[in-house]
Amino acid sequence: MALSELSRQSLHPSFLYSAASSFTAASSPTSQAPVAAPTPAFGHGTGGGRPFSIQSPNEKIKMYSPAFYAACSVGGIASCGLTHMAVTPLDLVKCNMQKYKSISSGFGVLLKEQGARGFFRGWGPTLLGYSAQGACKFGFYEFFKKTYSDMVGPENASKYKTLIYLAGSASAELIADVALCPMEAVKVRVQTQPGFARGLTDGLPKFIKAQGAAGLYKGIVPLWGRQIPYTMMKFASFETIVEQIYKHAVPVPKSECSKPFQLGVSFAGGYIAGVLCAVVSHPADNLVSFLNNAKGATIGDAVKRIGVTGLFTRGLPLRIVMIGTLTGAQWGIYDAFKVMVGLPTTGGVAPVPAASEEAKVIA
Repeated sequence: MALSELSRQSLHPSFLYSAASSFTAASSPTSQAPVAAPTPAFGHGTGGGRPFSIQSPNEKIKMYSPAFYAACSVGGIASCGLTHMAVTPLDLVKCNMQKYKSISSGFGVLLKEQGARGFFRGWGPTLLGYSAQGACKFGFYEFFKKTYSDMVGPENASKYKTLIYLAGSASAELIADVALCPMEAVKVRVQTQPGFARGLTDGLPKFIKAQGAAGLYKGIVPLWGRQIPYTMMKFASFETIVEQIYKHAVPVPKSECSKPFQLGVSFAGGYIAGVLCAVVSHPADNLVSFLNNAKGATIGDAVKRIGVTGLFTRGLPLRIVMIGTLTGAQWGIYDAFKVMVGLPTTGGVAPVPAASEEAKVIA
């Protein structure tokens, strides 16, 4: 085997593959036909104990197996942890917008007061918190999407696929925010109170000493209020946008598109979805920043201080740029990881509703 091939295979996490050289799909009462390369389409790609083929460098990951969900979780870690850490400077300015006259002045003041290193203050809790969140968000989304699809059956899952996307993403984010909340609380305190702490290692003990361990979850309700609508919009709009791109803007089926082209579609669909996410979740984002920064403050205090209009508009242009880029990059990284381990990219193929179509091969 060539050295380049050995190097390529070394990039693939071996724990995602079993000792067997092939896998068979799990039995499903609603699908008995063999498929060649299943997608996450509802009620399909898991049927009848027949073998299917998902190419990987060494072995094959069975769709909807523990290894499949583990792969999605690992992809979520890379997707959310790295991207959120990369946009720490934008997040830092956004969290401190009440101190600045404008976005541009915010960067200037921050550079003058804290130097270039100040732009990445709070990167530690950001990386750890959003990595944990990403693992739960993407892994549980795939799990709940499949579970809810099986519950309602293939015909209803196809007919009401958007509701499945919304329910699956909401359920996943409910869990993901429990993992994120402690690190989000420390991150906001480090970023909005200069001198409080240098980062995670000294910030977490100081936070617990000041407010107790329960204080780490003081912002969980506003966080749910911000993240659950955001994630519902992020996943449902992404799935819909990608499906429409392949349906109306691409002259050939998704199966005939190259992997780089499919990843480009994932980024484009993610960016558009991110803009929608930013608008939907922005008021709650301002509330989270205010509550974690002001000891003993309530939601009512935040509304009085910021104003109803301010909740919807303060820092919104910056957040649109940040979340649009962030979400596009997240979907690109997530799908790139799935391709790397031999799984299909997300979305782009509508579920097959009719029982007569169950023998159709889905690429």
